[in-house]
Amino acid sequence: MQPRDDVTSAPPVPSAPVGGPKDWDGPVVDVLVRRLADVPLPARARAGDAGLDLVCTEDVELPPGGRRTVGTGIALALPAGTAAFVLPRSGLAARHGVTVLNAPGTVDAGYRGEVRVTLLNTDDSTPVRLQAGDRVAQLVVVELPAVHLVEVERLPGSGRGAGGFGSTGSGSVLTALATPPADTAGDPTADPAADPAHPGHDPAGPTGPDHGGLQ
Repeated sequence: MQPRDDVTSAPPVPSAPVGGPKDWDGPVVDVLVRRLADVPLPARARAGDAGLDLVCTEDVELPPGGRRTVGTGIALALPAGTAAFVLPRSGLAARHGVTVLNAPGTVDAGYRGEVRVTLLNTDDSTPVRLQAGDRVAQLVVVELPAVHLVEVERLPGSGRGAGGFGSTGSGSVLTALATPPADTAGDPTADPAADPAHPGHDPAGPTGPDHGGLQ
């Protein structure tokens, strides 16, 4: 099952939008598609799924740690203001360690060539054999806003700031939940209002008029 170069002889596009829009409650985007090989049109496996399944057009063996770019037998004409992203299939990843190397692979609206997928076998000991027609990836079409970049001298602040990789810590959430809280009795810093940086800080302390203490 090999891709055909004579695109003009590909099967005609059906009149109904692809992917089961009758089962979709959200907006529907018409995407023109041409089959370049004898493959099924991309479609959702279940109603409500986000991705349309893509199949490979050839038998392929991925050695341990090996990669291979395969064709899907389709070409698209996406509407302006949209893009398609090629994502891994969770079943292949979980059972065989096969993922899409450059996920998400981007299909731009102006691209008219075959959608191809670079598969990677992350298993370090077992090869993976795929047959023509196997589902190897999924296609998600999204609408994109126009982006207007505005250069500034300083960016507005945020709670995260410049914190990047690892900025939220690497400790186990379960371990943190299992750790009993420290005894803060008698510790004035346990009261957020005692922190001078806290918006509710009262210089008069807990005996001030707003705290109901003795005067």
